Amino acid sequence: MGLQDDLGFSFSPPNAAQRGMQYVGASPAGAWVFQRTLYRVDRPLHRWSEGKLTVPGLLTGLPVIMLTTTGAKSGEPRTMPVAGIPYDGNFVILGTNFAQAKTPGWVFNLTKNPHATVAWRSQSAAVLARAVTPDEMDAVWDASAVVYSGFPKYRSRIADSRDVHAFILEPAATTAPDEPI
Repeated sequence: MGLQDDLGFSFSPPNAAQRGMQYVGASPAGAWVFQRTLYRVDRPLHRWSEGKLTVPGLLTGLPVIMLTTTGAKSGEPRTMPVAGIPYDGNFVILGTNFAQAKTPGWVFNLTKNPHATVAWRSQSAAVLARAVTPDEMDAVWDASAVVYSGFPKYRSRIADSRDVHAFILEPAATTAPDEPI
């Protein structure tokens, strides 16, 4: 049993209209616009709809999870909508930042403190983020392409400018480390 089961996660491939919007979102201009606007709309829409709606979910069929990390500098909770890529019963998240030049802030937050919370629809779970190993990265890119046709385009645009950090989100242990299981 993995994180997807814990959250009641399900994913349906995008319909024709959503695939068209994926094409727009994967373009350099579309990615630039989405990177600067979507998260500002997604958080309130997610709250208003009680976790049922996100803009990328509606427009592109992308499964968006709300990731709450602890700020690397501030120590404050930071919530961002990110694509939750189904992977081995859990989720993978990719720090593509819509193929923009900068690494997203949540990457630095998870690197400093891998404990986070993930919300899907009205369910949430504590998670532990594990950095994807170089041996796993090709499989992660393959899994991401199934969810969003823009990820291979992002990968090729980012390839020469920076590394893409990826994390596998797994359920956090329910017992303290020193407690007997």
